[in-house]
Amino acid sequence: MNTQLLQQASVLGIDEQIELVEAIWDGIVSRGAAPPLTDAQKTELDHRLADHLVNPNDVVSWSEVKAAALAKIRQ
Repeated sequence: MNTQLLQQASVLGIDEQIELVEAIWDGIVSRGAAPPLTDAQKTELDHRLADHLVNPNDVVSWSEVKAAALAKIRQ
């Protein structure tokens, strides 16, 4: 790992670090390089999809989840 890059990232604020991680992950995904799912992850996704099909209105938007997570970090 490039420790110089890690040191540069460590001086960023929390919001900027999260944006950086999201940008890096988006770049990985756009290249099709996402790691394969484990059997446990596949099972969990199947469970969540089944639950969503039964309760389609029981959802929280990404913006709400992100805002709540950021608020908790700042506490």
